[in-house]
Amino acid sequence: MKLNTAVKILLADDEPHILQFLELGLSNEGFDVRTAPDGATALEVASEFQPHMVILDVMMPEMDGFEVVERLRSAGHPVGVIMLTARDEVEHRVRGLWLGADDYMIKPFAFDELLARIQARLRNQFPLLMGAVTYGPFRIDDLRKEFTYQGQVLELSPTEYELLKFIVHNHGIVLSKATILSRVWGYDFGGEENIVEVYIRSLRDKLGDKEHRLIRTLRGVGYRVDL
Repeated sequence: MKLNTAVKILLADDEPHILQFLELGLSNEGFDVRTAPDGATALEVASEFQPHMVILDVMMPEMDGFEVVERLRSAGHPVGVIMLTARDEVEHRVRGLWLGADDYMIKPFAFDELLARIQARLRNQFPLLMGAVTYGPFRIDDLRKEFTYQGQVLELSPTEYELLKFIVHNHGIVLSKATILSRVWGYDFGGEENIVEVYIRSLRDKLGDKEHRLIRTLRGVGYRVDL
């Protein structure tokens, strides 16, 4: 899948191999990518480049990621921020979120998961940049709220649309029922987890997925879309 080259991403990390890996991967996806080896440089590049998304390491010398995101927000940059950290501590993540980060990822991480999170942030904050996106046999047009599978428009309820969009965006990743509930129904949903099973069954019917080869069930774990 190739995304609009108008989408600009700034990568800030003091580890050269991570910068190189992410720059290559995101450039291959069609993004316009700039890099920065430290926080101070990241702010300078952001001021000139005006990125839509910043992928920001927390632990950098001189100016850490917390200070960078705080300064970005105080400067009023309309930018999505995903922070990267090697520390899996709740207090660490909460601090970044309070300062203005939109998402958090723990190192090491899968590139496909980072890409899915970038796409989710962009579709929420900059939908006009994204337009229609194609994943294998699926085409998602958020502006028209239209979901196409193998060239045929699917008749979906609003919840079915959001559920299918979420699991297709995250294809190849196993998603638990709890994760699906929090992302599709919301953190304050008070119903039962089996509502996910009901909607997955409906989607399989509409997709003609009788053998569950498209939306796979991993018993005791969750669901995974294979394209």
